[in-house]
Amino acid sequence: MADRGRPRSFDRTEALERAMQVFWKKGYEGASLNDLTAAMGIGCPSLYAAFGSKEDLFLEAIAHYTKVIGTEIWEAIEKASTARAATQDFLNATVKAYSRTDLPQGCLIALGALHQDSSSGRICADLRRRRAENIDALRSRFQRGIAEGDLPAGFDCDAAALFYATTQHGMSIIARDGASREALDAVAKGAMAAFQPLVDKAYADKQLEP
Repeated sequence: MADRGRPRSFDRTEALERAMQVFWKKGYEGASLNDLTAAMGIGCPSLYAAFGSKEDLFLEAIAHYTKVIGTEIWEAIEKASTARAATQDFLNATVKAYSRTDLPQGCLIALGALHQDSSSGRICADLRRRRAENIDALRSRFQRGIAEGDLPAGFDCDAAALFYATTQHGMSIIARDGASREALDAVAKGAMAAFQPLVDKAYADKQLEP
């Protein structure tokens, strides 16, 4: 009988990192077990023993991704002194992250799996939750801007958060399609140009109140 206490003959964290890269490049549906095991340097029995299943591996890879990739994007919105600066820094950090050439382009959370009819319901639910959390983070920063007085009280935090999160998702798609850093930067500048009209609308709506 094999010794159940025997350590695995591979680095689990390194294997997870390699699996994350495969999922990032190919998505959940596009990443075959052969792709995964080849990248991880292990056989299917070791994959199942270490991670449970392809679905479980993907979920763990997503959790790992959120810890090690793109953290500077979300740190940027907390460090900035104003909501406007936070939005600018968020977009600039996104451009920088999505234009790196040493990693797959775009965002794994945005592109990993979109269709529940072809992916696990658990996977789609997890990715939806994470995308919603990103919108929540933007909304909270805009709400903080209102509380700190650098945004008007009537500023539509929900609409602004959804708009900028959607902009980031669009940047992820065109980055995957090969868009240059200059193209991504142009999107960021266009989105930033919408910020002041959102602020102005809040002031105008306030003046129209009885």
